[in-house]
Amino acid sequence: MASESKRTVLVALAANMAIAVAKTAAGLISGSSSMMAEAAHSFADTLNQVFLLTSLKVSARPADSEHPFGYGKAQYFWSLLAAVGIFVAGSVFSVYEGVQTLRHGSESGGILIPYVVLGVSFLAEGTSWMRAVQQLRGEARDEQQTFRQHLHASKDPSVTTVFAEDSAALVGLVLAAAGVGLHHVTGNAAWDGWAAIAIGVLLAYVAFVLGRDNSDLLIGETAEPALVVDIHDRLLAHDEVTTVIELLTMHLGPEQVLVAARLDLTDSLTAGQVEEFSGRVDAELRETHSEITQVFLDATRPDPDLARRTAVHVERLRAVAAST
Repeated sequence: MASESKRTVLVALAANMAIAVAKTAAGLISGSSSMMAEAAHSFADTLNQVFLLTSLKVSARPADSEHPFGYGKAQYFWSLLAAVGIFVAGSVFSVYEGVQTLRHGSESGGILIPYVVLGVSFLAEGTSWMRAVQQLRGEARDEQQTFRQHLHASKDPSVTTVFAEDSAALVGLVLAAAGVGLHHVTGNAAWDGWAAIAIGVLLAYVAFVLGRDNSDLLIGETAEPALVVDIHDRLLAHDEVTTVIELLTMHLGPEQVLVAARLDLTDSLTAGQVEEFSGRVDAELRETHSEITQVFLDATRPDPDLARRTAVHVERLRAVAAST
């Protein structure tokens, strides 16, 4: 999956770098604020692809003494920076350009060059978007999910960021085309200004959604409901387990999950049997779910209240998993 994500990001980087320069030239020639907003958008996306490539490289480092759980969360950090980049370099500049046009107006420099650039940009962005969609569909098929379900559940910020950026870019191109065209036809620069502001608002929304999702994962988001339920059921299926008192999971990276469980074990077990059981469960969970990389089992005293809350929580997750 990491190699697929890298290819997706590289395709997006090549597309954004080429069209950012073209949009800037078209914006300067035509004097269109919406074209300049789109140029800022593409430059922001280009920088963000660099962030995403950095995240893929850093997250691939093996665990060491200073980072015993690995570098998987680096993807969430760099993807969060990408969301900030979309907001600062894209949204703020776009709104500024739009407001300036509304206040001072601008002359239309024609629509031929802007429309040619917008058309080529649409093809380039569409190619990058299709690459992201292709990867997401393949992953959804492997997970036996719908595209929408997988997009919501995916913990890989690189491909979801590219998909969100390119989706916003395609909508932004349509807005820019409308702004440039209406400005040229009516002679009223306000159309171009409002198009630039609309692009800025769109980018602010995308930045907010990406920032929210990556901040949740960076803080420490639990595994998917179906995985949590399966882990709980597998633990409880062992004769040695009387009660699953508490079950905690956390994503350490897109394909790395930590599992920590407090268990009430049968009192008759010897120390050696507890060790053998722990090793067996560790191996079973890792073999069944390749994304599980860390397993911590704690044999502890009964805690009826906590065990009851855990059981209720798991049943809620079971209902959620069944509904999806």
